[in-house]
Amino acid sequence: EVKLVESGGGSVQPGGSLRLSCTASGFTFDDNDMAWYRQAPGNECELVSIRSGDGNTDAADSVAGRIIVSLDNNKNTVYLQMNDLKPEDTAVYFCAAERPRGFRTSTPQRCYNDYAGLFQYWGQGTQVTVSS
Repeated sequence: EVKLVESGGGSVQPGGSLRLSCTASGFTFDDNDMAWYRQAPGNECELVSIRSGDGNTDAADSVAGRIIVSLDNNKNTVYLQMNDLKPEDTAVYFCAAERPRGFRTSTPQRCYNDYAGLFQYWGQGTQVTVSS
């Protein structure tokens, strides 16, 4: 069974940092594209970052320079390190992954915009709240 599980969310003051984790089971990240999305209340999803299977990473302008995406192959976990957090970063954060070749399953999709259709596996989300 393919599963993505996010963790690491929480409440933090402006200027603080959090590291979100996305752990996969049933497949490995290292050859597949994955992404981090977020959704604030009342808003559409926003693509935060895409990490391609070859390790290249792109970040949205809203978070560029404040995030680091990394992969721990031993733990099959992708991390989203977020620094200098701002109140506008408050959202539920989802990780999503491209279905590997030969797989036919999918999990409930959490977002529908910003290229979300490229990803067939989604986690349940983790809440990040930034406030003073």
